[in-house]
Amino acid sequence: MRFAADVSDLELTDYQRAVRLLIRHPLITASFPDEKALPRVRRFSAELRRDLSEAFGYRLELHGSTARLVRTADRLIADRPAVSRTGRPFDRQRYAYLTLCLSVLGRAGIQIMLSELADAVAADANRIAGLGLNPDTGADRRAFVDAVAWLEERGVLRLADGSSTSWAGDPGSGEALYDVARDAVLALFRPPRVLQHIDAVSALLDRSQAHSGNAERRAAAQAARRTVLEQPVVYFDDVSAEIGNHLRGQALPADLQRLTGLRLERRAEGVLLVDTSGWSAERFPGTGSVAQAAVLLAVAIAGRVSDPDGRRVRRMPAPDPREWQVKLAGQVDAGLPASVPVLDVSDEAGPEAEPEIPEERRLPLVTDSFLREATAEVLARYGSAFGAAWHADPERLRAEATALLVRFGAVIEVPGGVLARPLIGRYRSTVAQVKQRTLF
Repeated sequence: MRFAADVSDLELTDYQRAVRLLIRHPLITASFPDEKALPRVRRFSAELRRDLSEAFGYRLELHGSTARLVRTADRLIADRPAVSRTGRPFDRQRYAYLTLCLSVLGRAGIQIMLSELADAVAADANRIAGLGLNPDTGADRRAFVDAVAWLEERGVLRLADGSSTSWAGDPGSGEALYDVARDAVLALFRPPRVLQHIDAVSALLDRSQAHSGNAERRAAAQAARRTVLEQPVVYFDDVSAEIGNHLRGQALPADLQRLTGLRLERRAEGVLLVDTSGWSAERFPGTGSVAQAAVLLAVAIAGRVSDPDGRRVRRMPAPDPREWQVKLAGQVDAGLPASVPVLDVSDEAGPEAEPEIPEERRLPLVTDSFLREATAEVLARYGSAFGAAWHADPERLRAEATALLVRFGAVIEVPGGVLARPLIGRYRSTVAQVKQRTLF
């Protein structure tokens, strides 16, 4: 099938921009992410609905002033949290308040007072053991306002009068009135299954069963395209043979370029989608102190791994991604109410003997001590490029830079250090230049 078949070459660039827009922002409202987004999606709604379904198994829904891309999840992802306006990742409390806000708004009218919303959420939260919401408690109030601000940013709530900041400062004297975008409320949370029937988070993942050879090939092709979109880099060792075959084929690069306008780069170890349009929420290399430190650490790691005159680097097999998924699922399921049974994901037959991993499939280990030394050298060499806070806390800089490298598939964090993945090879013999801060 040729994607975007009904889109003229003259309109193809705008169509690809609409595809990238939906992939980055699965919820689009009249004001989020901007006022031009929804008209752009509506312009190509028929083509987008068909192509996104055929290519990725996604479902595009348009209701009123809201566009919602219902995506298919193949795995759990832990590095894309909801964040507050100050960049703080949501914790369980904030996620719970966000969910309860949606529940209350689903029963509300077209307007609601912030204090009214807080009282309704508190009534529900106080019936949940270990949660609760006391508006007179500063920590609870701040967590609640973070959840409301997240909805406000996306146009689900539109401030009509007052200020949430004044209410957060003093609920007794401050107040805010919101217009409720009911179509956005209904579109925002669309689980693939009724939550009351779910006993483990893995039930939310794609478990569709193909009943013919053609259906199996189509499902594998969709999963391969989703994998490339959802991950910064895809290694052949991390995917099934069926998906790997599609990643190595000639159709996938052409399909993705036709749909997104982005080029697929293929290497012996895997593939990645080259972001030349700035559509990603986070880019690497990027700007900012942490991103700069991450690049410099990548250069140091590449030099350490490839230095023929250096100390011998120990090599280890990479952790099985399935084990990490099981561990993450267990952490999520630990938050289920006690009355809901949690599936036992342990292997009843006992652990199998680990297969022998060939030396060439093992990854070089770079120790934490080396990373600390490299971070100290970065701060010493490029001192004025990093603020005083980073110089005062180099361990935090190392941890955040390493976490960024993990998110982009450059390293795998293991006890005692990181395993360098093939992407690190891009930075071998790289000469890094960091723009120095100006004092005036």
